[in-house]
Amino acid sequence: MSINLSDTLVVGISATALFDLSRADALFRKEYAKNRDTAISQYRKFMLKREDKVLKDGTGMPLVKALLELNRYTKDKDSPMVEVVVMSRNSPETGIAVFNNIRSRDLEITRHAFTGGESVIDYLDAFDVDLFLTTNPKDAQKVRDANSCAVALLKKPPKNIENIPKGQVRIAFDGDAVIFDESSEIVFKDKGLKEFYKSENSKKNRPMKKGPYARFLHKLSQLQDRLPFSIEYSPVKIAIVTARNAPAEMRVIKTLRAWGIYVDEIFFLGGIKKDKILRAFKAHIFFDDQDRYLDTTSTYIPSGKVPYNSKSILNKT
Repeated sequence: MSINLSDTLVVGISATALFDLSRADALFRKEYAKNRDTAISQYRKFMLKREDKVLKDGTGMPLVKALLELNRYTKDKDSPMVEVVVMSRNSPETGIAVFNNIRSRDLEITRHAFTGGESVIDYLDAFDVDLFLTTNPKDAQKVRDANSCAVALLKKPPKNIENIPKGQVRIAFDGDAVIFDESSEIVFKDKGLKEFYKSENSKKNRPMKKGPYARFLHKLSQLQDRLPFSIEYSPVKIAIVTARNAPAEMRVIKTLRAWGIYVDEIFFLGGIKKDKILRAFKAHIFFDDQDRYLDTTSTYIPSGKVPYNSKSILNKT
């Protein structure tokens, strides 16, 4: 039976992003530096001994749980609102711990890709993935360079996660080089704040080009349209949290209007710390391109870094 997922938001997530497998991962990396075959063997033994153990939540778990709850609004015979695919370099045998923990939490995750050490990147298109969450820097960079879908390299799970309202999905994004393309960010890096303001104000009626998360934001907008709520009362809450402020704010609003995208909240901070805003918004996840923001937000809010394309000049600034 063929299933059409064109209207479904599909999230691919690595096992290490869904669950906290930091101990196993650290063991593998340590042994791998010595001998590849030994590392695989030691990792296998470690996982097999713990396949019945309860795993701690990974950084991506709050978002996955909240998204899957939206499927209760799926009408009979319709495609699901949300589909989550666990994509792991583990072998199926060493993945039993993951399977057991998915079942013990009653997560509606039925699709998996366990590749036995090979990269999962080649399978993103086959699963129609819109967003890929991973803890592997190389995988994240490959996906970004291919521009196959939105991708985030997740930070460690927050130690003091905020209480997030039940029944909602709350996602926050940075603007430049995330939702929008990086051209404005390049002006700021290259010519400074004064010229950035001048440039953005002069282009306030010219929509920005789409960045790496524009397609994902559009898919979220489609998801909102499928839900049995008016947009103002939708359980999917979207915020943009940007360091921009006046006179660079107008172009953001007019760009979203030109794209036909509705967001619930926009914060133009102009130097105010993002972590306090995100704690108040109570995001399930926050996507940004800069570690200087993520290093503070990730203490309280699940956070993911959006990598630049390898050829981007922002890698050199």
